[in-house]
Amino acid sequence: MAPNAPAPRTAQRPVALVTGASAGIGRDFALALAARGYDLAVTARRVDRLQTLADEARGQHGAATLVVAADLAEPDAPKAIVDAVRGAGLDISYLVNNAGYGIREPFLDGPWDSHARFLRVMVDSWLELTHLLAPAMVARGHGRIVNVSSLASLGPEPPGTLYPAVKCLMTSASRSLRLSLLGTGVHCTALCPGFTYTEFHDVLGVRATMNKLPRLMWQSSPAVVAAGIAGAERNKAVVVPGAFNKFAAFACRVIPYAVTHRLTPKAILEESSGATGPAPRRNG
Repeated sequence: MAPNAPAPRTAQRPVALVTGASAGIGRDFALALAARGYDLAVTARRVDRLQTLADEARGQHGAATLVVAADLAEPDAPKAIVDAVRGAGLDISYLVNNAGYGIREPFLDGPWDSHARFLRVMVDSWLELTHLLAPAMVARGHGRIVNVSSLASLGPEPPGTLYPAVKCLMTSASRSLRLSLLGTGVHCTALCPGFTYTEFHDVLGVRATMNKLPRLMWQSSPAVVAAGIAGAERNKAVVVPGAFNKFAAFACRVIPYAVTHRLTPKAILEESSGATGPAPRRNG
Protein backbone atom coordinates (compact mmCIF):
# COMPACT_ATOMS: atom_id res chain seq x y z
CA MET A 1 0.00 0.00 0.00
CA ALA A 2 1.51 3.31 -1.04
CA PRO A 3 0.00 6.82 -1.03
CA ASN A 4 0.87 9.55 -3.51
CA ALA A 5 0.72 13.09 -2.16
CA PRO A 6 -2.40 14.98 -3.29
CA ALA A 7 -2.21 18.13 -5.34
CA PRO A 8 -2.29 21.30 -3.19
CA ARG A 9 -5.74 22.22 -1.95
CA THR A 10 -6.59 25.76 -2.99
CA ALA A 11 -9.67 25.95 -0.75
CA GLN A 12 -11.23 23.98 2.02
CA ARG A 13 -13.37 21.41 0.27
CA PRO A 14 -14.97 18.29 1.71
CA VAL A 15 -13.19 15.02 0.89
CA ALA A 16 -14.66 11.83 -0.57
CA LEU A 17 -12.97 8.44 -0.33
CA VAL A 18 -13.84 6.08 -3.18
CA THR A 19 -12.66 2.47 -3.27
CA GLY A 20 -12.32 0.55 -6.52
CA ALA A 21 -11.92 3.91 -8.24
CA SER A 22 -9.77 2.79 -11.16
CA ALA A 23 -12.71 2.00 -13.47
CA GLY A 24 -16.45 1.78 -13.90
CA ILE A 25 -18.84 2.89 -11.17
CA GLY A 26 -16.04 3.82 -8.77
CA ARG A 27 -14.34 6.06 -11.31
CA ASP A 28 -17.62 7.74 -12.22
CA PHE A 29 -18.45 8.27 -8.55
CA ALA A 30 -15.11 10.02 -8.04
CA LEU A 31 -15.62 12.35 -11.00
CA ALA A 32 -19.24 13.06 -10.09
CA LEU A 33 -18.28 13.99 -6.53
CA ALA A 34 -15.37 16.11 -7.76
CA ALA A 35 -17.86 17.96 -9.96
CA ARG A 36 -19.95 18.57 -6.83
CA GLY A 37 -17.09 20.24 -5.00
CA TYR A 38 -15.30 17.37 -3.29
CA ASP A 39 -11.60 16.72 -3.13
CA LEU A 40 -10.80 13.04 -3.45
CA ALA A 41 -8.96 10.13 -1.92
CA VAL A 42 -9.08 7.23 -4.36
CA THR A 43 -7.86 3.70 -3.92
CA ALA A 44 -7.46 0.56 -6.05
CA ARG A 45 -4.62 -1.68 -7.15
CA ARG A 46 -3.91 0.00 -10.50
CA VAL A 47 -1.96 3.14 -9.69
CA ASP A 48 -1.64 4.28 -13.30
CA ARG A 49 -5.40 4.43 -13.69
CA LEU A 50 -5.81 6.22 -10.39
CA GLN A 51 -3.27 8.81 -11.43
CA THR A 52 -5.11 9.35 -14.72
CA LEU A 53 -8.30 9.82 -12.72
CA ALA A 54 -6.57 12.28 -10.41
CA ASP A 55 -5.35 14.32 -13.39
CA GLU A 56 -8.85 14.35 -14.87
CA ALA A 57 -10.49 15.36 -11.59
CA ARG A 58 -8.01 18.20 -11.15
CA GLY A 59 -8.21 19.38 -14.76
CA GLN A 60 -12.00 19.27 -15.07
CA HIS A 61 -13.12 20.12 -11.55
CA GLY A 62 -10.16 21.54 -9.64
CA ALA A 63 -10.22 18.63 -7.21
CA ALA A 64 -7.08 17.72 -5.28
CA THR A 65 -6.67 13.95 -5.17
CA LEU A 66 -4.80 11.60 -2.88
CA VAL A 67 -3.93 8.36 -4.69
CA VAL A 68 -3.60 5.33 -2.42
CA ALA A 69 -2.55 2.03 -3.99
CA ALA A 70 -4.02 -0.85 -2.03
CA ASP A 71 -5.32 -4.38 -2.41
CA LEU A 72 -8.36 -4.80 -0.18
CA ALA A 73 -7.83 -8.56 -0.16
CA GLU A 74 -4.95 -7.92 2.23
CA PRO A 75 -6.11 -7.89 5.86
CA ASP A 76 -4.27 -4.71 6.81
CA ALA A 77 -5.39 -2.69 3.76
CA PRO A 78 -8.40 -0.82 5.25
CA LYS A 79 -6.41 0.51 8.21
CA ALA A 80 -3.48 1.37 5.94
CA ILE A 81 -5.80 3.37 3.68
CA VAL A 82 -7.25 5.29 6.61
CA ASP A 83 -3.76 5.92 8.01
CA ALA A 84 -2.69 7.32 4.63
CA VAL A 85 -5.72 9.59 4.48
CA ARG A 86 -5.26 10.86 8.01
CA GLY A 87 -1.52 11.21 7.46
CA ALA A 88 -2.34 13.59 4.60
CA GLY A 89 -4.47 15.66 6.98
CA LEU A 90 -7.76 14.74 5.32
CA ASP A 91 -11.12 14.23 6.99
CA ILE A 92 -13.47 11.99 5.01
CA SER A 93 -17.03 13.23 4.77
CA TYR A 94 -18.19 11.00 1.90
CA LEU A 95 -17.35 7.29 1.70
CA VAL A 96 -18.13 5.19 -1.37
CA ASN A 97 -17.54 1.49 -0.73
CA ASN A 98 -17.42 0.35 -4.33
CA ALA A 99 -14.49 -2.08 -4.63
CA GLY A 100 -15.56 -5.53 -5.70
CA TYR A 101 -15.28 -8.34 -8.20
CA GLY A 102 -16.70 -11.72 -9.09
CA ILE A 103 -15.34 -15.26 -9.08
CA ARG A 104 -16.29 -17.11 -12.23
CA GLU A 105 -15.66 -20.67 -11.11
CA PRO A 106 -18.35 -22.43 -9.03
CA PHE A 107 -17.90 -22.29 -5.26
CA LEU A 108 -17.01 -25.94 -4.74
CA ASP A 109 -14.54 -26.00 -7.64
CA GLY A 110 -12.26 -23.22 -6.46
CA PRO A 111 -9.54 -23.24 -3.79
CA TRP A 112 -10.57 -21.84 -0.43
CA ASP A 113 -7.87 -19.15 -0.59
CA SER A 114 -9.66 -17.61 -3.59
CA HIS A 115 -12.90 -17.45 -1.64
CA ALA A 116 -11.18 -16.14 1.49
CA ARG A 117 -9.63 -13.24 -0.46
CA PHE A 118 -12.99 -12.60 -2.12
CA LEU A 119 -14.69 -12.39 1.28
CA ARG A 120 -12.05 -9.99 2.60
CA VAL A 121 -12.74 -7.62 -0.29
CA MET A 122 -16.49 -8.06 -0.44
CA VAL A 123 -17.30 -8.23 3.29
CA ASP A 124 -14.44 -7.39 5.66
CA SER A 125 -12.89 -4.42 3.88
CA TRP A 126 -15.91 -2.17 3.45
CA LEU A 127 -17.21 -2.94 6.94
CA GLU A 128 -13.84 -2.06 8.45
CA LEU A 129 -13.53 1.15 6.45
CA THR A 130 -17.02 2.16 7.56
CA HIS A 131 -16.22 1.29 11.17
CA LEU A 132 -13.04 3.37 11.02
CA LEU A 133 -14.49 6.44 9.29
CA ALA A 134 -18.13 6.76 10.34
CA PRO A 135 -17.50 7.80 13.99
CA ALA A 136 -15.69 10.96 12.87
CA MET A 137 -18.58 11.78 10.54
CA VAL A 138 -20.97 11.43 13.47
CA ALA A 139 -18.75 13.65 15.62
CA ARG A 140 -18.81 16.35 12.92
CA GLY A 141 -22.57 15.97 12.44
CA HIS A 142 -22.42 15.32 8.71
CA GLY A 143 -21.43 12.54 6.34
CA ARG A 144 -22.51 10.30 3.51
CA ILE A 145 -21.87 6.56 3.06
CA VAL A 146 -22.80 4.84 -0.19
CA ASN A 147 -22.32 1.09 -0.33
CA VAL A 148 -22.39 -0.16 -3.91
CA SER A 149 -24.35 -3.37 -3.56
CA SER A 150 -26.31 -5.06 -6.34
CA LEU A 151 -29.76 -5.93 -7.59
CA ALA A 152 -28.53 -9.49 -7.01
CA SER A 153 -28.95 -8.86 -3.27
CA LEU A 154 -32.70 -8.50 -3.72
CA GLY A 155 -33.48 -11.48 -5.92
CA PRO A 156 -33.04 -15.22 -6.31
CA GLU A 157 -29.50 -16.60 -6.24
CA PRO A 158 -28.03 -18.31 -9.28
CA PRO A 159 -26.19 -21.54 -8.49
CA GLY A 160 -22.57 -21.81 -7.49
CA THR A 161 -21.63 -18.26 -6.53
CA LEU A 162 -21.17 -16.27 -3.32
CA TYR A 163 -21.69 -12.92 -5.08
CA PRO A 164 -25.42 -12.51 -4.29
CA ALA A 165 -24.81 -13.64 -0.71
CA VAL A 166 -22.15 -11.02 0.03
CA LYS A 167 -24.22 -8.32 -1.64
CA CYS A 168 -27.24 -9.39 0.43
CA LEU A 169 -25.14 -8.82 3.54
CA MET A 170 -24.08 -5.40 2.26
CA THR A 171 -27.65 -4.31 1.60
CA SER A 172 -28.90 -5.61 4.93
CA ALA A 173 -26.02 -4.12 6.93
CA SER A 174 -26.51 -0.77 5.17
CA ARG A 175 -30.16 -0.69 6.20
CA SER A 176 -29.21 -1.44 9.79
CA LEU A 177 -26.44 1.16 9.85
CA ARG A 178 -28.75 3.80 8.40
CA LEU A 179 -31.17 3.25 11.27
CA SER A 180 -28.33 3.54 13.78
CA LEU A 181 -27.29 6.86 12.23
CA LEU A 182 -30.70 8.54 12.11
CA GLY A 183 -30.51 11.99 13.65
CA THR A 184 -26.71 12.22 13.46
CA GLY A 185 -26.50 13.98 10.09
CA VAL A 186 -24.81 10.95 8.56
CA HIS A 187 -26.66 9.13 5.78
CA CYS A 188 -26.12 5.52 4.68
CA THR A 189 -27.47 4.12 1.43
CA ALA A 190 -27.17 0.78 -0.33
CA LEU A 191 -27.00 1.34 -4.08
CA CYS A 192 -28.30 -1.74 -5.91
CA PRO A 193 -27.65 -1.49 -9.66
CA GLY A 194 -28.44 -4.24 -12.10
CA PHE A 195 -26.40 -4.88 -15.23
CA THR A 196 -24.21 -1.85 -15.86
CA TYR A 197 -21.96 -1.01 -18.79
CA THR A 198 -18.50 -1.25 -17.20
CA GLU A 199 -15.50 -3.53 -17.64
CA PHE A 200 -16.73 -5.80 -14.80
CA HIS A 201 -17.98 -8.55 -17.10
CA ASP A 202 -14.98 -8.21 -19.43
CA VAL A 203 -12.59 -8.77 -16.52
CA LEU A 204 -14.69 -11.73 -15.39
CA GLY A 205 -14.54 -13.16 -18.92
CA VAL A 206 -18.30 -13.39 -19.48
CA ARG A 207 -18.94 -10.52 -21.90
CA ALA A 208 -20.17 -12.78 -24.70
CA THR A 209 -22.69 -14.38 -22.37
CA MET A 210 -23.86 -11.06 -20.95
CA ASN A 211 -24.36 -9.67 -24.44
CA LYS A 212 -27.19 -12.19 -24.85
CA LEU A 213 -29.26 -10.26 -22.32
CA PRO A 214 -31.80 -7.71 -23.61
CA ARG A 215 -30.57 -4.12 -23.79
CA LEU A 216 -33.43 -2.94 -21.58
CA MET A 217 -31.73 -4.74 -18.68
CA TRP A 218 -28.63 -2.53 -18.94
CA GLN A 219 -27.75 0.94 -17.64
CA SER A 220 -24.85 3.34 -18.01
CA SER A 221 -22.47 3.80 -15.11
CA PRO A 222 -23.02 7.61 -14.85
CA ALA A 223 -26.79 7.03 -14.56
CA VAL A 224 -26.24 4.57 -11.73
CA VAL A 225 -23.92 7.01 -9.94
CA ALA A 226 -26.36 9.91 -10.29
CA ALA A 227 -29.14 7.79 -8.76
CA GLY A 228 -26.86 6.77 -5.90
CA ILE A 229 -25.83 10.33 -5.06
CA ALA A 230 -29.42 11.56 -5.18
CA GLY A 231 -30.59 8.71 -2.98
CA ALA A 232 -27.83 9.30 -0.45
CA GLU A 233 -28.80 12.95 -0.13
CA ARG A 234 -32.38 11.87 0.65
CA ASN A 235 -31.05 9.24 3.06
CA LYS A 236 -32.82 6.44 1.23
CA ALA A 237 -32.06 3.03 2.67
CA VAL A 238 -31.88 1.29 -0.71
CA VAL A 239 -31.62 2.80 -4.18
CA VAL A 240 -32.48 0.63 -7.18
CA PRO A 241 -31.69 2.65 -10.32
CA GLY A 242 -33.52 2.13 -13.61
CA ALA A 243 -37.11 1.25 -14.49
CA PHE A 244 -36.40 -2.41 -15.33
CA ASN A 245 -34.45 -2.93 -12.12
CA LYS A 246 -37.16 -1.29 -10.02
CA PHE A 247 -39.71 -3.63 -11.56
CA ALA A 248 -37.48 -6.65 -10.93
CA ALA A 249 -36.90 -5.66 -7.31
CA PHE A 250 -40.62 -5.13 -6.75
CA ALA A 251 -41.42 -8.49 -8.33
CA CYS A 252 -38.94 -10.22 -6.06
CA ARG A 253 -40.68 -8.70 -3.03
CA VAL A 254 -44.20 -9.76 -3.95
CA ILE A 255 -43.73 -13.01 -5.89
CA PRO A 256 -42.84 -16.17 -3.98
CA TYR A 257 -39.24 -17.35 -4.20
CA ALA A 258 -40.42 -20.64 -5.71
CA VAL A 259 -41.51 -18.62 -8.74
CA THR A 260 -38.83 -15.91 -8.96
CA HIS A 261 -35.90 -18.31 -8.97
CA ARG A 262 -37.34 -19.80 -12.14
CA LEU A 263 -37.30 -16.39 -13.81
CA THR A 264 -33.51 -15.96 -13.69
CA PRO A 265 -32.32 -15.33 -17.27
CA LYS A 266 -31.03 -18.47 -18.95
CA ALA A 267 -27.71 -16.84 -19.85
CA ILE A 268 -26.98 -16.18 -16.16
CA LEU A 269 -27.88 -19.72 -15.13
CA GLU A 270 -25.66 -21.20 -17.82
CA GLU A 271 -22.71 -19.03 -16.83
CA SER A 272 -23.14 -19.64 -13.11
CA SER A 273 -23.49 -23.40 -13.31
CA GLY A 274 -21.16 -24.19 -16.19
CA ALA A 275 -18.29 -21.73 -16.03
CA THR A 276 -14.79 -22.88 -15.27
CA GLY A 277 -11.52 -21.11 -14.73
CA PRO A 278 -8.37 -21.39 -12.68
CA ALA A 279 -8.68 -18.25 -10.61
CA PRO A 280 -10.89 -15.29 -9.75
CA ARG A 281 -10.54 -12.29 -12.00
CA ARG A 282 -10.50 -8.82 -10.56
CA ASN A 283 -10.73 -5.21 -11.53
CA GLY A 284 -9.63 -2.33 -9.36
